[in-house]
Amino acid sequence: MTARSADRARFDRATAQLDAPLALVDLDAFDANADDLVRRGGGKPVRVASKSVRCRALLERTLAREGFAGVMSFTLAESLWLARSGFDDVLLAYPSADRAGYAELAADPELAAAVTVMVDDPAQLDLIDAARAGGGEVVRVCLELDTSLKLFGGRVRVGARRSPLHSPAQVADLARAVARRPGFRVVGIMAYEGHVAGVGDAVAGRPLRSRAVRLMQAAARRELAERRAAVVRAVREVVPDLEFVNGGGTGSVQHTAAEGAVTEIAAGSGLYVPRLFDNYTSFSGRPSALFALPVVRRPGVGVVTVLGGGYPASGAPGADRLPVPYLPEGLRYDPQEGPGEVQTPLLGSPADDLLIGDKVWFRHAKAGELCERFDALHLVEGDRVTATVPTYRGEGRTFL
Repeated sequence: MTARSADRARFDRATAQLDAPLALVDLDAFDANADDLVRRGGGKPVRVASKSVRCRALLERTLAREGFAGVMSFTLAESLWLARSGFDDVLLAYPSADRAGYAELAADPELAAAVTVMVDDPAQLDLIDAARAGGGEVVRVCLELDTSLKLFGGRVRVGARRSPLHSPAQVADLARAVARRPGFRVVGIMAYEGHVAGVGDAVAGRPLRSRAVRLMQAAARRELAERRAAVVRAVREVVPDLEFVNGGGTGSVQHTAAEGAVTEIAAGSGLYVPRLFDNYTSFSGRPSALFALPVVRRPGVGVVTVLGGGYPASGAPGADRLPVPYLPEGLRYDPQEGPGEVQTPLLGSPADDLLIGDKVWFRHAKAGELCERFDALHLVEGDRVTATVPTYRGEGRTFL
């Protein structure tokens, strides 16, 4: 029996009394992945990215482990909810236009102490000030650096279009603008190198592309390490008591941690290890989050149909954004239909061994987005479900 076959047997036994569709997290794999993130962090704390987890119970489990500190959130409403739930160090990773949220933040000293907001433009400060509604608390601010690699005089750009702040001078100028403005305090710098941390460099069957990605990423790491250090020096001249410099992501933890200017690493997808994180040379994790769909039809030889399945991930549309049939091994989509909203036909010889009501296990393409489809996660240890916990959706929270 292969390791994957053994996992299928465990998961089927653990959920034998549960009807699919359902989602589970294998806690043995989850904890092993957490340990690997800490190991790769090399002694620098790992801030867990809530967007990649979307379950309070698992955020709490992660933060209880040595080596993790703080949450990186994705909306202001989520940040305030987490802070009110007891999370005392929440870094909002994206700028917000949530005026009601800013009014709540500026009026509550406990929230203002726990939540740090992201800024890369003075206009965002204007919006926050206009939303204060009389709240006088000092708002903690993090400045985001654009990490993109610019080549040929800027004519070629590699990396996500995020912050407009690219040079040390630009970041320092915004730090000075914040420092001059009552009601705000710069406490950190964030730089997310998604073109390194979020792009696989060992794509199966694509050796030339994989080599090109590795060359690009090596050049990007060198350029960013030098520029990030210069940014931190420039900002510390304005803000000597800067609290943190955040960088990284699951695919670049050890590389980013090696930079002296970085004080903490952000990661979250490496806890669940969705399918987009299979193609890396820098690490190898264990898939811990899966979902099961029930077989509801047997249309013919070598074919079964499962209920649901059309759960694409965000990003540029493509086959890599689709869930992948995982267990039993050997199933594939019908190219004429793909995964459907209500039903999904699956092809392959393993289909002939599946009965009506059997479970087919899938892996989602991206980590936390799985939780937008399911109200609960069944936590599995060995071959038993030891707890069932709500996702954000299960708590009635859909922030985006």
